Amino acid sequence: MGNATTVTEFILVGFPNSLEVEIVFFVVFLFVYLVTVLANALIIVLVYVDCHLHSPMYYFLSNFSFIEISTTSTLVPKMLANVLSEKKTISFAGCFSQLYFYFSLVAAEFLLFAIMSYDRYVAICHPLRYPTIMTGRVCNQLVLSAWVGGLLVILPSAVLRAGLPYCGPNVIEHYFCDSAPLLRLACTDIWVVELTDLVVSSVLLLGSLALTAASYVRIISTILWIPSNQGRQKASATCASHFVVVSLGFGISIFIYLRPPQMNSAHLNKILSVLSSIVTPLLNPFIFSLRNEQMKEALKRTLCKLLGMTKQVGNP
Repeated sequence: MGNATTVTEFILVGFPNSLEVEIVFFVVFLFVYLVTVLANALIIVLVYVDCHLHSPMYYFLSNFSFIEISTTSTLVPKMLANVLSEKKTISFAGCFSQLYFYFSLVAAEFLLFAIMSYDRYVAICHPLRYPTIMTGRVCNQLVLSAWVGGLLVILPSAVLRAGLPYCGPNVIEHYFCDSAPLLRLACTDIWVVELTDLVVSSVLLLGSLALTAASYVRIISTILWIPSNQGRQKASATCASHFVVVSLGFGISIFIYLRPPQMNSAHLNKILSVLSSIVTPLLNPFIFSLRNEQMKEALKRTLCKLLGMTKQVGNP
């Protein structure tokens, strides 16, 4: 690979504009990034410190929040550094590291979607067996499978892509090392990598979507048979937030990575990627917290504890 590769760094075009507009982009994206990290970190802390949230549902949610923090942290800091930089470059190794970890985290997120859907299916369709099915050991194994699966499923494609010769130009029409724009810079036949990408994307996206959809079909059919309106509303409330987040995640990603080549547009890809990798991680913690009474109550209890500790320190 060292003999065939002449490109040692790539240029990330990002959002080319005047300096004033780029400063506005920097401030907006920095604010969004900080809020995203803080909001998702708050969910992780609440799940850890509040005993009322020590359940499989919130355990999976805390892992989902950690993935959201990791995903945005893989892209946004480098993007912010490039917004105000003249060179806007990323090293060869840095580019492929960013690509691998970003798509591994996205893959883990889709697998976690399916796991969270299964958890809701067991909770609603088999409530009496739920404690014996979703044990702590089973939950740990499911989460571990999502993380390991995400890291492994992207590895073949990343290795193949890193082994291609890149002879120039080295300009990536994106704000990060996305798969398709990077692949277009290779100066060799890329059909093997494209086929691998198609297979991996189809199996990952459509497979996890099928498992998620199957769980929700059973959930909806069970909810419809609940005799009381209060019971139906309570069961629906536990799934509503997750359903919204899953719909956003799958919808945007399928449109980006599985749509026909003739519909590809660099500008549209950047907009959709911003929605997927920056905006959605910002919205997800608010979707979960605003629609979840237990999360609201946990936040109130934690704030009351903190205020009580503050008063004790102030009045020894």
